[in-house]
Amino acid sequence: MDHNISLITTLAAGFGIALLLGFIAERLKVPALVGYLLAGIIIGPGTPGFVADVGLAGQLSEIGVMLLMFGVGLHFSLKDLLAVKRIAVPGAVVQMTLATALGMATGLWWGWSWGAGLVFGLSLSCASTVVLLKALEARGVLESMNGRIAVGWLVVEDLATVLVLVLLPPLAGVLGGTVVAAPSGDALWLTIVKTLLQVAAFIALMLVAGRRLLPWLLWQVARTGSRELFTLAVVAAAIGIAVGAAELFHVSFALGAFFAGMVMRESEFAHRAAEESLPLRDAFSVLFFVSVGMLFKPAILIEQPLHVLAVVGIIMIGKSIAALGLVIMLRYPLSTAMIVSASLAQIGEFSFIMAGLGVSLGILPAEGMSLILAGALISIALNPVLFAAIEPARRWIIKRSRTARRLERRTDPYAQLPMTTERKYLEGQVVLVGYGRVGRRIAAALDERGIPYVVAEQNREMVEDLRHRGLAAVSGNAADPAVLIQAHIAQAAMLVVATPDTLGVRQMADTARKLNPGIEIVLRTHSEEESELLRSENTGTVFFGEEELAKGMTRHVLTRFAPKQKGGH
Repeated sequence: MDHNISLITTLAAGFGIALLLGFIAERLKVPALVGYLLAGIIIGPGTPGFVADVGLAGQLSEIGVMLLMFGVGLHFSLKDLLAVKRIAVPGAVVQMTLATALGMATGLWWGWSWGAGLVFGLSLSCASTVVLLKALEARGVLESMNGRIAVGWLVVEDLATVLVLVLLPPLAGVLGGTVVAAPSGDALWLTIVKTLLQVAAFIALMLVAGRRLLPWLLWQVARTGSRELFTLAVVAAAIGIAVGAAELFHVSFALGAFFAGMVMRESEFAHRAAEESLPLRDAFSVLFFVSVGMLFKPAILIEQPLHVLAVVGIIMIGKSIAALGLVIMLRYPLSTAMIVSASLAQIGEFSFIMAGLGVSLGILPAEGMSLILAGALISIALNPVLFAAIEPARRWIIKRSRTARRLERRTDPYAQLPMTTERKYLEGQVVLVGYGRVGRRIAAALDERGIPYVVAEQNREMVEDLRHRGLAAVSGNAADPAVLIQAHIAQAAMLVVATPDTLGVRQMADTARKLNPGIEIVLRTHSEEESELLRSENTGTVFFGEEELAKGMTRHVLTRFAPKQKGGH
């Protein structure tokens, strides 16, 4: 009996080769994503040997897109974005505009239509959130101020790209592609208005009804106590809403899944939903990248090497320089500018989604997709090298460049305390580094007891807000001695480092000890190894998050079951 097992062979080959090459990539300190893309190239029609079913792979990749965007929505925090909005929003918009212009000019130079150049430029302008998150996590700076700025910047890019994906089909005819979204006879402006109204209606439905219905649904399923039913409910909601959004409101699968995740984040089950759906999301995300790799034609590396170099140049040089200049213009430190710059020096999932849509609409030539894939492979592979080079490069630049040193010391109204600052903040005060979740709680406790303190925070927007509230605060990276000096560390009673970024802790402690040998230092860390190292060096009193949580819970339990005194009942 003959069986059609193309689905099985596609899955077996995709997962198996992706596992092997992903493992090799990780061993070489390269993101596993590179291995997944290479696996797709190997089983794709562009290379000899076994060729997987491209049609089936395309459908599996659609599921991958849904679950990938669902995961992005689950981790999307409007609050975190608003905390860095003054740098992330203008920075992302200007940088995307410049990168799109570079890509469009390059496409026109190659003889493409202006529509193809526009889609090509837009595809190159958006970096991969997945690659960035893994890079920041690997370096322990995801929760730092620089990490939050980089993530916020990419979230703005993601939102802008989602809007472009919505508008691209109705604009396909104008851009030189195939008209697929507009009924015959409708004017272009009417088609765009209808599309935006449909998107607005879907968003309104999700924000009003979805925020009530999804948490209620998850609660009902959770009450059964069945783990598999809960996982099924999460996945069914993600895919069901994505497909329903496409059928009823004519919006993309990506947008539907993104809002499903965003609304589910509002539920008390958000963390469990993210955890339970993670294995399936990861599996189909791998298939998405494998299917994208199947579209790549390796011959382009030989046939058009200069075109590939131009694409890599736009991604890794053009975008990076634009971001570096923008962050410095917004008066942030050189280290922040370099981290954001390195974060944007790659492209990934959204680039593939946009380029794939451009090809399907007949706007972007197939050659453009191959060039984008080549640029993604090279930029993702080199991205860890860029991140590793940030600190050595910063030290080298500051040591040899008078301009860089001047930028580090440039006049900033928030980099020093005002002359009107009361004396209680200048002597015997607490210097509190970081005003995040932990820092705010410490500050609130100090306020209740009337203990004066000065906040040192990298986020200029937060420092500005603190100043408006009448609190003493200085802007800058406290690893820089000038920042602690401005916070009057020499006369302080205590230094409290409440930021999770542990990379500059030793520099802060050394500066504090040199200027104030008798100062007491209190530190936080999320790493057991880091806590042991800091304690062995007598850096200060170290609080390790999980250890302190365990101590607090243990005290509560032991107090509850403490033996009663004699004579008690």
